[in-house]
Amino acid sequence: MPANVLVTGGAGYIGSHAVLALRDAGQVVTVIDDLSTGFRWAVPEDVAFYQGNVSDGVLIDSIVAARGIDAVMHFAGSIIVPESVTDPLKYYRNNTAATRDLLESVVRNGIRHFIFSSTAAVYGSPERVPVDESTPRLPINPYGTSKLMTELMLADVAAAHPLNYAALRYFNVAGADPQGRAGQSTAGATHLIKIAVEAALGKRASVAVYGTDYATPDGTGVRDYIHVSDLAAAHVAALDRLMADPDTSLTLNCGYGRGFSVLEVLDAVDRVAGVKLDRVVSPRRGGDSDALVATGELILQQLDWVPRYADLDTIVGHALAWERGLAQRSNV
Repeated sequence: MPANVLVTGGAGYIGSHAVLALRDAGQVVTVIDDLSTGFRWAVPEDVAFYQGNVSDGVLIDSIVAARGIDAVMHFAGSIIVPESVTDPLKYYRNNTAATRDLLESVVRNGIRHFIFSSTAAVYGSPERVPVDESTPRLPINPYGTSKLMTELMLADVAAAHPLNYAALRYFNVAGADPQGRAGQSTAGATHLIKIAVEAALGKRASVAVYGTDYATPDGTGVRDYIHVSDLAAAHVAALDRLMADPDTSLTLNCGYGRGFSVLEVLDAVDRVAGVKLDRVVSPRRGGDSDALVATGELILQQLDWVPRYADLDTIVGHALAWERGLAQRSNV
């Protein structure tokens, strides 16, 4: 029997890909999004959509009653690391406090399964790379701290109530749906590959390289880039696991176990797009770590999941194709 899944933030970048993956897997999907950064057009017409905030318990209660929700995939929140440094209260409100309110609604309505959009930022600047799930959680910015606080809440709530959860710690998410159904559309996005493909298409004059003095081979920050469609598939696999084993909760890194520096990523965009991006060296941003790369082993052991797009040029190619299409949209 298909599950009835409420996807929060389902009109956003990762959430919209999860909606597609759930539909493709035969699940019944409902979306709630306040459209502060998402787009109504990103949600397929045949998916039930509610505009609102996850903190609105009355609205959540009405959605559960109308749709018979079995599980929640929680993507709604704020995600820009430098902004979290300058406006921490926004992140503790949108990420931590809002999730606390949502969890209260989940418990009140007897929902049994919860999948949380966490982040590798909970590790901060780890002493050793790659990192596994037992690496000390020492976030160095409010974004990472806000997500870690939610992980702690989830563990406490699951211990006290009939709820199991998966906390999926994303590394750097990039790319777009290979079929062109969804992609990263937010104006002013801060993700490197998004910025680089915008520059490749002439939407930006240059790409800023924030810091060249990191403790990495070429001096620029190193990250593990995971294709957004592989990440969405991991969420579906996590839901399957939670439903099959109600006594199990999971905390898993979502990455490929291979890091690329900022300069290596820009070289890949040059290669795929057939251009030469103008790189402008700029000062470091607050809250950025030297390198974050996953071991990538536990998720393969715990979930029925095999990455399909674990190749940097493929990720860049899908992002570039989406960006070309996005340039033709009049309603973005």
